[in-house]
Amino acid sequence: MRPFVQRGGKATQVARRRPESGDGQVFRTLRGIGDDCAVLRVLRGHDLLVTTDFSLEGIHFRRAWHSPESVGHRCLTRGLSDIAAMGGEPLAVFLSLALPEKLQQRWVDGFVRGLLRLAKRHSVTLAGGDTAQSPEGVLADIIVVGAVPAGKAIPRSGARPGDRIYVTGRLGRSAAAVRRLYAHPHTKLAPRRYREHFFPEPRVAVGCQLRQGRIATAMIDVSDGLSTDLAHICSESGVVARINAEAIPRLRGPDGLQLALNGGDDYELLFTEPARRRVPEEIAGVPVSRIGEITRSASVVLVEGNRERPLSPGGWQHFAKPR
Repeated sequence: MRPFVQRGGKATQVARRRPESGDGQVFRTLRGIGDDCAVLRVLRGHDLLVTTDFSLEGIHFRRAWHSPESVGHRCLTRGLSDIAAMGGEPLAVFLSLALPEKLQQRWVDGFVRGLLRLAKRHSVTLAGGDTAQSPEGVLADIIVVGAVPAGKAIPRSGARPGDRIYVTGRLGRSAAAVRRLYAHPHTKLAPRRYREHFFPEPRVAVGCQLRQGRIATAMIDVSDGLSTDLAHICSESGVVARINAEAIPRLRGPDGLQLALNGGDDYELLFTEPARRRVPEEIAGVPVSRIGEITRSASVVLVEGNRERPLSPGGWQHFAKPR
């Protein structure tokens, strides 16, 4: 395991603090950066969660559009959001970077700075990683390890007919930023105006509270688009859904619904809950909207006013041809 904060320099890690989720300390880092492997100890009665995600230049970001701090932040968000979608507490992060030979050190420093700021906010230890030379663009592989009380992880497969469907936050703003970047590729967008895209917030605290309150029966993060991620829940649970278009929290305007359904890159949480339970309008300071219900119909449908139409997955699909 090689240090990676500076090429040939000393790697930096984030000290573990008490989690904010209310579960208490569930692990210790016995060995971090400096050995061939990290050594993590998880307390009895907990299950480990492990997720990995690539961030590829030209696919997930462009250096001309995204600051290095934004790229580092977004890279870690992808992993933290997966842990949040299982109702888990993130514990440790491992980062491997492949970098072009002529990439300036200050870009690498900015990338790591953006990642570490988010890691510190979520009390996550940077426990290791590796570096390599890339023949072309930047490639970042993030691994996040988390934990949940044994048997309490929230899967995609728990939805049942009669369950209601909810989503956190507002959908489509990140996709709107991407659309604008493609339309005006030489224009820099203000990160403050499009924070949902440049510095998205993983809903870790929301996921933990949904698990602690035994509210969610199935859950997924909205990274590929509402239509696609809803289809994942329905497929894994063996059910279908009925979605109310007017209830989807989204941008105003003629393209708001399309961006919310198929834009993706939102990192909000989509979850189901039994009708007998009450879901607050806000969890951990994040708005929560009821958008539909799980049904026994023949297919997933979208209701717009007095019309119904099938809702097919239209979001991000890996290895699909560009539309």
